[in-house]
Order: sequence, then structure tokens, then C-alpha cells
Amino acid sequence: MTAREAVPEEFRSIAHDAVDAALKAGAQSVAARIAKVREVGVQWRDGQIEQVTESTTRGLGLSLYVDGRFASVSTSDLRSEAIQPFIADAVAMTRTLSEDPFRALPDPTLYADRPTLDLEFADPAYGAMTAARRRDLARAIEDAARSVAKADRILSVTTSVSDSRSEMFRVTSNGFEGERIDTSFWLSGSVTVQDDDGRRPEEGDTSGGRFISDLGDPLPVGRSSAERALARLGAGKVASGVMTLVLDNRAGGRFVGALLSPLAASAIQQRRSFLEGRAGQVIGSPLLSVADEPLIPRGFGSRHFDGEGLSARRLPLFEAGVLKNFYVDTYYGKKLRMPPTTGSTSNLDWGLGTKSQAELIAEAGEGVFVTGFLGGNSNGTTGDYSLGIQGFMIRKGTLAEPVAEMNISGTQLDLWKRLVGVGNDPYEYSSMRTPTLVFEGVSFAGV
Repeated sequence: MTAREAVPEEFRSIAHDAVDAALKAGAQSVAARIAKVREVGVQWRDGQIEQVTESTTRGLGLSLYVDGRFASVSTSDLRSEAIQPFIADAVAMTRTLSEDPFRALPDPTLYADRPTLDLEFADPAYGAMTAARRRDLARAIEDAARSVAKADRILSVTTSVSDSRSEMFRVTSNGFEGERIDTSFWLSGSVTVQDDDGRRPEEGDTSGGRFISDLGDPLPVGRSSAERALARLGAGKVASGVMTLVLDNRAGGRFVGALLSPLAASAIQQRRSFLEGRAGQVIGSPLLSVADEPLIPRGFGSRHFDGEGLSARRLPLFEAGVLKNFYVDTYYGKKLRMPPTTGSTSNLDWGLGTKSQAELIAEAGEGVFVTGFLGGNSNGTTGDYSLGIQGFMIRKGTLAEPVAEMNISGTQLDLWKRLVGVGNDPYEYSSMRTPTLVFEGVSFAGV
């Protein structure tokens, strides 16, 4: 992080003073986190600005460890005359809580060897994003959407342009100190069209990144939003059956999230995970290789340290289908007698295949290309899932009629063993970075 990108000295002073004040008030250990976030957005609808938002928030959060008890408190009043009594009251309040012997700051050795790689969190040109530029980009997305074929079927176009900048500083009483500044920029479009039967399908697209230059051209966002919506016209059910599922990389996050949530140590300790006790076992096909990778430049989940201050490390999750690790924070690690790894996800790094989405669809021959999920649930305790889907039939290796109002169901432990294809196309606008995935023998319920 360059000197120009350092958090304000005022932040450092407030956080350090808060730790000192809490220790003087009787806390044995303290962690303080101070942050400032600015968010700006323009929403454009059918030829005019619909909404402009701008907000800046600041706050101080404290984790207090007092006589074997724990509390997490926060305040947005950062005046020195307000913080002191706030901390004194918070420490006194913590003393009234029940004891919890598992609450503690991380072992300081886990703060060591923090990576120094420049992860390009913040764009120095953040200030170049002006109100006029946001408005022009939003208008350009709509103009592009309305330029496509069959635009007369479009009922409404909503676009948005947003950006944010955050500053954060964290310090603990046992030796951790860290900071970061983030920026992000986003374009999006959403198009509603009129179907012959009165339905109003809606679809959209998005692009963005940490730097203004990551936004790219707004025209493809608009055209894609409209084309996706228009492709939904006439969608309906097809006959139930067991078919190949080709999962769009844009939609993979919902599916993959159902696999990641049971990896949390909290879920393991509370007996809410179908992966409990399965470390070292085969969970998926040999094509399932995924690691948590925090050190990807400009990655949406990238970091040098996690929320507790643990230094960032690559964490293998699945290797050739075998479950390797869980997400373990300090608290639940103590309860489970497991060494901490990290308590939260960063970026996913997949073992990618060599084929494009188009090639995987062609290879599938017959099946369903799933582009989105509509309702349903996945039970993290049992692994059972039932999800509504939308997408397109695949016939003779090409996309055919749109489908909707259908469900897929099964169990996670069975599903991931049916993984037969992984694309070369990780979705760039999500920290999950999911590629196109192909599963064989999935149960679809239709007519």
C-alpha cells in the first residue's frame, strides 16, 4: 500500500486510544476496528434519472474480553468526549454477561508473515468518477438495450452506475495492526419485456471491478441485458426427466454457496453440516478441485489478513474431489479443538478445464442449460436441495427453447460426484469465480 493510500492518522489514533481506554477500564483483551465508507449511485429508468444516492458512514467497533466474558459493541459517534464514556459503559455491561471460556483473541503467531503482495485494492483515480460520468454511463446502457432486435417488446429498462470507497484500520491489544483501502465500480442493466401470455420476464447483466478501467464499455451490458430478457419470451416447462445440467458460470454462485456454507466451523460445531466428519473423504468427482485464494490482485475477496487479523494464506478446500479443510475461526476452533485456518471466504480458485462454455454445451448434446435459480432451498444439515430453475433446453448440442417453472432436486453428496465438466471461464464479477459446470444425471421436475 503506498503512502498516498494510507488510512488517515486520525483513524489510527482513535482506534489505539479506544484499546487503551478499554484496558484501563478493566478489559483483559481488546480489538478495535474503525472504518469509513462512501457509496454513490445513480439509477436511471426509461429515459431519466430515477434516483441518486450518496452516503458516508463512519464507525468504531470493539471486541471486549472482560473477566472471561465477551461483548461486541459499536458506535458512530467518534468524538473523544463521547468515546470514553461509551467504552466505560461497554466494559461494565460486558461484566454482566455469562462467562464464555472459548472467547479469546487469536494467537499472535497467526498474525505473522503477513503477505505484502500489492493486491490493487484501491484505484488512485477514484475521484475521476463524476456525477456527469455516472449519468452518461447509465443513459448509454439503456440506449444500448433499446438498440437490439425486437426492442418493441421491451416494457422497461432500469440501469445503475455505482461506486464506493472504504477505509479500514484494525488494532488489537495483543499485537495486531492492519489497514486497507478499497474501491469498487459497477454498471448494471435490467430489462423487462412483454410475453404473449401476459408474463413479464426480466433479465439483466453487470460489469465492474476495483478500478474505473475495469468497467469497460457500457454498451455490451445494455445489449446483453436486453438480449437475455428477450430470450426468455415463451419460456415454459418441459417433460420431467433425468438430464445433463450445464450450469452457467454467472449462476454458479448459488449452487456453490450451498457447498461452502457447511464448511464453516460454526456449522460443524452446531451439527448443522452434512460435511461434518468427512475431512479426507471423497465428496465430489475428480474434477472438483477448489481452493480459497486470498492473494489475487483486484479480486473481490482478496485480502492480506482476515476479519480476525489472521495472515492470509491459500487454503485448499477440495482436491480431486477429496475434502481437505474447513473454515475455522478462533472461537469455534477452540470449541472443536481445531487449529484456525480462517473464518471467512476470500476468492475461490478452481481447477479449471480447457473448454469454453460453448464447447461444453455442444458436448452435452441433450440437457438443460441453467442460467438462474428461482426460489427453493438447500439444507446444509442434510445436503438435500430443491431449487427452481430457468434456462434453455440443449438439443443436439445447441441452445433451444427457453424453460422456466421447473425444479431440480437431489443431495449435495450425490450431485458433486456427478460433476463431469469444468469450463475455462471463471466468472469475473464475483469472488466465487465459478466456471461453467456440467453435471450428468440430474433430476428435473417439469410437466
